[in-house]
Amino acid sequence: MKKGTLAFQNVRVLFWAELFGSVRFIQPVLALFYFARGLDEASILWVLLFWSTGVLIGEVPTGMFADRYGAKLSFMIGAILSMASHGMLIWAYEPWIFFASSLLSGFAVTFFSGADEALIYESLKESNEENLMDKALGIIQSAQFVVMVFVLIIGAIIAKDLTNDQFILLILLGLVFQSIQIVLLFFVKNPTNVGNYREKPFKQVKEGMLAIKRAPQVFWMFLNITLVFIPTAAIFNVFNDKLLSDAELPVYLIGFVFACLAILSFFVSRSIGWITSRISRITVLYVTGAMGVMGLLIVAYYRETLWILLIVMVILRFVQTVRYPVYAQLANDIIPSHVRATTISLLSIIDSVCDLIIFGSVAGIAVYGFEKIFLVSAAIALVGVLLPIRPVNKK
Repeated sequence: MKKGTLAFQNVRVLFWAELFGSVRFIQPVLALFYFARGLDEASILWVLLFWSTGVLIGEVPTGMFADRYGAKLSFMIGAILSMASHGMLIWAYEPWIFFASSLLSGFAVTFFSGADEALIYESLKESNEENLMDKALGIIQSAQFVVMVFVLIIGAIIAKDLTNDQFILLILLGLVFQSIQIVLLFFVKNPTNVGNYREKPFKQVKEGMLAIKRAPQVFWMFLNITLVFIPTAAIFNVFNDKLLSDAELPVYLIGFVFACLAILSFFVSRSIGWITSRISRITVLYVTGAMGVMGLLIVAYYRETLWILLIVMVILRFVQTVRYPVYAQLANDIIPSHVRATTISLLSIIDSVCDLIIFGSVAGIAVYGFEKIFLVSAAIALVGVLLPIRPVNKK
């Protein structure tokens, strides 16, 4: 990206905002925190289900809000709600408080969902660099992996005894860093094509649906991304610290494992532009999808062998890091500017519906143990991989 452009500034600001906003010191021991507060495997999956419900409720209204009032204001509201949801964990001793926190967290995410892609793509268009969308997203995405290197190590060390006071300290530290994100978001600048939509809300949604209808390949490609992401990231990641603990890795070392994965993700994120300049984006999506299916099958049977589990975690982290920025480039090449955030939010509703169905189904079989959870997850990912991905016609 050219220095001095709107895209350069916004990508830089969002990089730092993502860095501070993604600080969750509780993350390396999150599943252990859930278990310590009385949740079981099924309840944890219900936490994910409530998160998806929050996303489902908020996607379209917040996407419309971003198209009407700009991404900057949308980001500010989302960051405040995210802090509130994280702070609720301090008093979470009953399942319903976890569910409420997760619901609010999912709703907060929707103020960024769609709005961030719209902001980046429209910023790049002003300097004729929209072909760098996946590279820009990779740079911003890498921020969370930079901070993870330190946060995951520190978090695991602080929580080495898994006491309640240690958990509360981790949550409070996270809130301090997340507050800095709100300050940084003041420096975001809306492109000229963002935040100017003034038609009636019904027409706004109708135009977003029409954009999807005109390019059905975007719908199928999004479904491919979603059905692979939910098992390989949402389901696997919520249990990975528990899996490491079951494989007899000491708690204080869990943070170091996640830190190494974060370093890997950082370099992969920064290399997405290099990857797609040598391999077609569609090929990247198919290959990484197949890798995700294989990883889930392996972890279903060999998760108690530490070195195998670590290899699978590397594979799945690569898959998680690469796929969405590549998809975002393909999709945003044809989504109309004036309803970009709304259209992306409409697509995200599909993701939320899939979340609800999949999390609910997997929660029902959670009583049979991790093997069944990951076998079903692999089957779901396989369905996603087999969905056709076709080149997008920009016209």
